[in-house]
Amino acid sequence: METLSTTRWRRRKDARPAEILEAALAVFAERGFAATRMDDIARRAGVTKGTIYLYFESKEAVFRSLVEESIGAKIESFLDAANHFEGSAADLLQMVLHGIARYLCESDRAVLPKILLAEAGNFPSLAKFYRKEVIDRGLGLLQLIIARGVSRGEFRAISPEHVARLCISPLLLAAIWRTTFAKFDRTPYDIEGLVQTHIDVLLRGLAAEGEESS
Repeated sequence: METLSTTRWRRRKDARPAEILEAALAVFAERGFAATRMDDIARRAGVTKGTIYLYFESKEAVFRSLVEESIGAKIESFLDAANHFEGSAADLLQMVLHGIARYLCESDRAVLPKILLAEAGNFPSLAKFYRKEVIDRGLGLLQLIIARGVSRGEFRAISPEHVARLCISPLLLAAIWRTTFAKFDRTPYDIEGLVQTHIDVLLRGLAAEGEESS
């Protein structure tokens, strides 16, 4: 028969991976990936280094798990929503871009792209992983939406590959601004306004001849 103490221990054990990841995110954000040691993560998480190795085989595995359970999971949710969306391509594009922007501007995981960009040269395997799990999947989703709009005559004939990159660039700027430069702003920059302006300009540029995107 399971006792109350056993139940609490099991719940605590189940929560540890998430606690370790939260601690790792904080240390990565403060020190960068290269300078972070497993000892630093363990100290922040309040566990021994050996405990971390019960769940993650390396510091790289910790970073990958952070990406998978946050940005990777978010992209998967957008893909699922796109597959079941029955409205126009313009409405779908707006929904996805607003969702991405909201995530990058509100989630503490928005620091992960910044960390990756700073460390990519010294950790090419992490850059390759991020390219496959985040960039390729995210661009693939946006290309799918643009191609859908073109095939339906909602958007003018244009390269989905190029447009996908144009879609995401201002949102990445917003994330980098938030995590790097916002603390120097005299007044908070209107990131929401930037995103809406970006979407308005983008949809006008995508509109098929004779059409007006709302």
